[in-house]
Amino acid sequence: MSAARRCRQDTLAWRLQLIGSSCKLFFPKDPVKIVRAKGQYMYDENGRQYLDCINNVAHVGHCHPDVVNAANEQNQLLNTNSRYLHDNIVDYARRLSKTLPEKLCTFYFLNSGSEANDLALRLARQHTKHTDVIVLDHAYHGHLTSLIDISPYKFRNLEGQKDWVHVAPIPDTYRGIYREDHKDLVTAYANEVKEIIEQAHKKGRKIAAFFVESLPSVAGQIIPPAGYFQKVAEHVHKAGGVFVADEIQVGFGRVGKHFWAFQLQGEDLVPDIITMGKPIGNGHPVACVATTKEIAESFAATGVEYFNTFGGNPVSCAIGLAVLDVIEKEHLQAHAMQVGNFLMELLNQQKVKHPIIGNVRGAGLFIGVDLIKDQDKRTPATEEAEYLITRLKKEYILLSTDGPGRNVLKFKPPMCFSVQDAKLVVDAMDKILTGAHNDQLKFTVKVNTCVSSPPKKMVSTN
Repeated sequence: MSAARRCRQDTLAWRLQLIGSSCKLFFPKDPVKIVRAKGQYMYDENGRQYLDCINNVAHVGHCHPDVVNAANEQNQLLNTNSRYLHDNIVDYARRLSKTLPEKLCTFYFLNSGSEANDLALRLARQHTKHTDVIVLDHAYHGHLTSLIDISPYKFRNLEGQKDWVHVAPIPDTYRGIYREDHKDLVTAYANEVKEIIEQAHKKGRKIAAFFVESLPSVAGQIIPPAGYFQKVAEHVHKAGGVFVADEIQVGFGRVGKHFWAFQLQGEDLVPDIITMGKPIGNGHPVACVATTKEIAESFAATGVEYFNTFGGNPVSCAIGLAVLDVIEKEHLQAHAMQVGNFLMELLNQQKVKHPIIGNVRGAGLFIGVDLIKDQDKRTPATEEAEYLITRLKKEYILLSTDGPGRNVLKFKPPMCFSVQDAKLVVDAMDKILTGAHNDQLKFTVKVNTCVSSPPKKMVSTN
């Protein structure tokens, strides 16, 4: 029996029996069974169409014909490992290099963002001969053991923080330890990293890397203040470490104004290592690390070969090239900026109308809507956020939440997401929020009397 014809309850029963319970489903109380997808739409077993607002993996659209054809054509010719000479891996590296600062000119190809970040960690340590890593609070960099160790989002629920990991405050200007009324957010947050470095040195520890998502996603769709990364990089380089930009969630034109999210900080920021994943293959398992010649040479100096069985194979590189072609041909970077700005405008209009919307933030088609219970304390409206996305599912709109309080609605749709789609989602949100008092959950928000920054070192309300 084909999966498309098996009833949803049978599929769910088999999944519960065969798949590890730690592998979670969206909407676990009433999961959606998806059997096909096209563009920004997904379809269930009954042919019902859902608008996908969260799948940043299907970057240029689900099942884009150009990407599918590239995979099919190359699969019929050759798929083997990168120890054989082949044009695709070279052509792909050349194309990627044109999108990056000149010094990021050496590439390693892998299969997942976790593999890419694990390799970046190895590169940083080998080059600097140091061990310690600084990360941001609530960061998530992957599921490998090495990456859980540098992901507060994960390790706080497991064995805790290792002595070689140092956690800096998230530069969240809405909910962080320094907020929008602070006179110098960049210096304040960067000095937190400087202080961490100084304290580490007093203990005889040395910093290998500052490891950061260019736009922290799991932390709640955070937009760091421009200039923050430059100041942090200055402190880290002075300490003998390197700056690693994790672009796995947000690269390839998603932010609209730039091809890479780290470029939002300014042209003078050039990371030492960047990692790519998720959107790079439009659903095919591809990932990449780009770094400098100097760091690559330090890595090679060990005399140990780096080999990845499937990384950089001809099919994966053909798919990667096709994704770049589609981004360029369909002007998706400019499209992300246009549609993202329109969506932000609509959401900010809703913020005026609905006090539960505390903050709207984003860049291009990477947007977060922070729902709150109290405008003074900015208490996360966790239950209300869950209610809203559940109701949206009934309107055939797929949205999810993130942030430590699970109260931030996250928009990371396929890049073909349109202005009509944006209007559809916001109209549905407005309808649900307006009619909430008629439903089982009443949204009540305490209106603010003042806005102030919390004291230094205060833990955020998340």
